[in-house]
Amino acid sequence: MKTYLRILQFAKPYSRFVPLYSLYTILGILFGLFNFTLIIPLLNVLFGEVSPEEAAAMTATRPEFSLNIEYLKDFFNYYFGQIILQEGREGALLFVCLLVVVSVFMANLFRYLAFRIVGALRAHVVRNMRQTIYERITELQLGYFSNERKGDLMTRLTVDIQEVESSVVSTLTTVVREPITIIAFFVILFTMSVELTLFTLLLLPISGGIIAGISKRLKRRARQGQDSLSFILTIIDETLSGMRVIKAFNAEPFILNKFHQQNNRYARIQRSIANKRDLASPLSEFMGVTVVAGLLYYGGNMVLNQQSELTPAEFITYIILFSQVLVPAKAMSSSFSNIQRGLVSGDRVLQVIDTRPQIVNKPNAKVLPAFAEQIEFRDVGFGYGGKPVLKDINFTIEKGKTVALVGPSGGGKSTLADLLPRFYDPTSGAIYIDGHDIRDYTMESVRDKIGVVTQESILFNDTIFNNIAFNKTDATEEEVIAAAKIANAHEFIVNAENGYQTMIGDRGGKLSGGQRQRLSIARAILKNPPILILDEATSALDTESEKLVQEALTNLMKNRTSIVIAHRLSTIQHADEILVLQQGRIVERGTHEELQQHSGGLYARLTQMQLTA
Repeated sequence: MKTYLRILQFAKPYSRFVPLYSLYTILGILFGLFNFTLIIPLLNVLFGEVSPEEAAAMTATRPEFSLNIEYLKDFFNYYFGQIILQEGREGALLFVCLLVVVSVFMANLFRYLAFRIVGALRAHVVRNMRQTIYERITELQLGYFSNERKGDLMTRLTVDIQEVESSVVSTLTTVVREPITIIAFFVILFTMSVELTLFTLLLLPISGGIIAGISKRLKRRARQGQDSLSFILTIIDETLSGMRVIKAFNAEPFILNKFHQQNNRYARIQRSIANKRDLASPLSEFMGVTVVAGLLYYGGNMVLNQQSELTPAEFITYIILFSQVLVPAKAMSSSFSNIQRGLVSGDRVLQVIDTRPQIVNKPNAKVLPAFAEQIEFRDVGFGYGGKPVLKDINFTIEKGKTVALVGPSGGGKSTLADLLPRFYDPTSGAIYIDGHDIRDYTMESVRDKIGVVTQESILFNDTIFNNIAFNKTDATEEEVIAAAKIANAHEFIVNAENGYQTMIGDRGGKLSGGQRQRLSIARAILKNPPILILDEATSALDTESEKLVQEALTNLMKNRTSIVIAHRLSTIQHADEILVLQQGRIVERGTHEELQQHSGGLYARLTQMQLTA
């Protein structure tokens, strides 16, 4: 119930939906009940139960107004008696038939209007929920995505949201309308016969208890099904991303077997869910008919033995009215079975929404002004899950200078660079820009001063122009072309099929590695940040591409403060300072010439290994 109510929170503001929906629902139910109450006068006319004397008695006194069912009943009998006296039985029959048609039309009209509001509500809830989870995902720190499967997050954003829409929000009509309908029917039934209605209330909870047990087991299986589906999407994502490796290793049978196992598990769970879900409706119908049969036997004996206040026509109407209670009851049982999957999906969506970002702006965070003097790492330490990665990092980068980070893999170079744009926050120590802790500034203003070029070029399935102008919506064509020229990318772009409007495919798959990297550099050039982070930007390129990219990087780094991570030590020989990291600590520091003089040092050994490789 808690999950259901939280999902409904996404329907705010309720004033757009609740008043009109409540009005249309109540009017639809009232007209629907009126249809069935017309059965009594219809039967009385058909069977000649109303004589002219009785009709005259019905019209003798006009009933006085009061807000109760008896007034409505007397008011109808008053006018119905007049019609019998004036038009005869045939006229009265025509009047009742026309009244039934009008009443049915009005009931369905208001039902349709209520459905329209529910449709708008469903779209509103799903839009708000999808928007909220997407916003939360973009707010979460990078470390969150290292611990989560991408397929699972995609499942929550798509399949789970869709399940919430179809299984939870779509049942709002049932959850709201049907209980009101049942209550209204029972009010009428109680006014007709208290004894018979109490008899039915003793039998109905039995079927409700059985269906509740089925729904509980259904929810458990639904959770297993959504988890299995997330595994399937993860496998699909890994397959599409790693198709080159799969084919190179002839691993198609292996990956197919992995997929088939998870696919078969999901199919078994879905069959189990369908069996339990489909059992609810026929079971509720069977239990309901059993109750009707018991009521027919019990009440029929009372009528036959003249122990009931109901006439035969009223007893038949009572049975018809009670049978109609089974329709909303059956709809509710089916909905409660279907809703379990939606509640499981709702829980999965809310888990992401409830995850709080670990890296947030301080309440009084300021906007970082123009970078003027230096960046300082002071006693910085960092660890993942209690495992230390960086320890006692201390160094300063003066404005316009270049600091290179080198060392064995796993030494903490990329992690160190990720601390500056606050992809992570230090677990100890602090990073200062112009003497101020960067955590005192907003993340957005800090990142606005930083450009990042990584080893893996992160491009989007869009045009070359839009990839270079990423997030700079006011960029002109001249600015984009100028950035491409500085990045040594203009020549290959103008030779592309549609020039700057060429689509580059998923993750830039239509381009070579060097071309993708040069587009990434052009994007950074267009941003024109005062601080640069270059994370092994040339390590995955061939010699010719590396030369072009290195020229582009040299152009990019002019008059900028740079942190460069490199495995190829030849690319950072002109750095103002080189920091050698090993096991999370700075073990050596100096210029290329200074470090080379330490023949037994780690940097000298790494340089020698690359020269002899």
